[in-house]
Amino acid sequence: MASKKLRKGQCYRMHERAYTRKSKYKKRNYIKAVPQHKIVKFNMGNSKKEFKYRIDLISKGALQIRHNSIEATRQAINRKLVKLIGNQDFYLMVRVYPHHAQRENKQMGGQHADRIQSGMKHPFGRIMNVAALVKEGKELFTAYTDEKGLEAVRETFKAVSSKLPCKIGVDVFEINKN
Repeated sequence: MASKKLRKGQCYRMHERAYTRKSKYKKRNYIKAVPQHKIVKFNMGNSKKEFKYRIDLISKGALQIRHNSIEATRQAINRKLVKLIGNQDFYLMVRVYPHHAQRENKQMGGQHADRIQSGMKHPFGRIMNVAALVKEGKELFTAYTDEKGLEAVRETFKAVSSKLPCKIGVDVFEINKN
């Protein structure tokens, strides 16, 4: 079985909500079914411990981030933090959820392809992926840690920026216990 090839991210970079109709009558729905997202876990690490610092990985632009990109980033962050500071010295949360369905109106290429397809007569397209709509300044990931893991988390967030399709920023907050 051949693997499904992903379309380029630039095809979906526009940050606008497509018209999606969900009706109580199934035949009037525009979206019949949405594929399952690939994000396995949204919370990792030690959730019971009280930590001193909160570190946020934030987006510096408005865009769509696919579910496979979010999952790849989550795996890379988790793997690196477990290796550097251990499983009990941090708590990581994924702060975005992929709700937005991305469609693709497949077009044939080559000679005499116009006889096979309907072209733009029915351009709504089939749903291929799901993505998270992210606004500028939105937190993508949040990690909680103590002083010994602060620099490791900050460096890890900067290192995984290549897995995300946007420029990122890292914000550090000290948690006050009053």
